[in-house]
Amino acid sequence: MQPEFVNSSPHHPVVVAHQAQRRADVQLRIADAITAFAGSMPFVYIHAVLFTVWMVFIEPDPWPKLTLIVSLEAIFLSTFVMVGQNRQAAFQQAKADHDFTEQEQELKTNTQLTREIHVLTTELHRRLVEDAGR
Repeated sequence: MQPEFVNSSPHHPVVVAHQAQRRADVQLRIADAITAFAGSMPFVYIHAVLFTVWMVFIEPDPWPKLTLIVSLEAIFLSTFVMVGQNRQAAFQQAKADHDFTEQEQELKTNTQLTREIHVLTTELHRRLVEDAGR
């Protein structure tokens, strides 16, 4: 017997839909790119080199400007982190809703199958009892 639905994607349907939505929105693609870069080691290395060069070679008293720049950068990066957390929460909710719907459908199907098996078993028992009585 062939299954009714064969998922050709290795990912959950909610994941596929979520990825398609993200690809379609330019702002989300930009936010994803910034978040991916900001969470990488190249980001750390670049900052370490730039701040070192700036403090040693460019600015004789780097602390006031450095404090300002690092504070502003932290504000923007923390905002990107919160945006990412909100997107992740929305994705998790969509997946949970999808899973709940699928589980409810599975429960209904299993309940219906159990009822049909009960009816068939009762009928089979009735026929066996009648045949034994003859």
